[in-house]
Amino acid sequence: MPEMHFRVRWPDGAVQRCYSPSTVVEDYLEAGGVYTVADFVERSRRALEIASDRVRAKFGMGCTAAAGQLAEITATADGHRADDRVTVEALIRPPGRTS
Repeated sequence: MPEMHFRVRWPDGAVQRCYSPSTVVEDYLEAGGVYTVADFVERSRRALEIASDRVRAKFGMGCTAAAGQLAEITATADGHRADDRVTVEALIRPPGRTS
């Protein structure tokens, strides 16, 4: 599967490198995009659930890494107000991958 990472900066300045087992995250997040914490969590949830469903369709089980990543995002978000801002600093494809 064409996995990717996305790097985000939380309102407190903390940077988090996140994982997706699918490039579907590009349909929900934009490099340089600024989202409220609530919107970022919802977009991440949709993208990671779709990504996990794609893994399930291909391998017969959902992606535990996607579920774990969503749990980390949610836990981090809980420390911020819903209307605080999260910046997506980068969408990162593995070296050698262009699509």
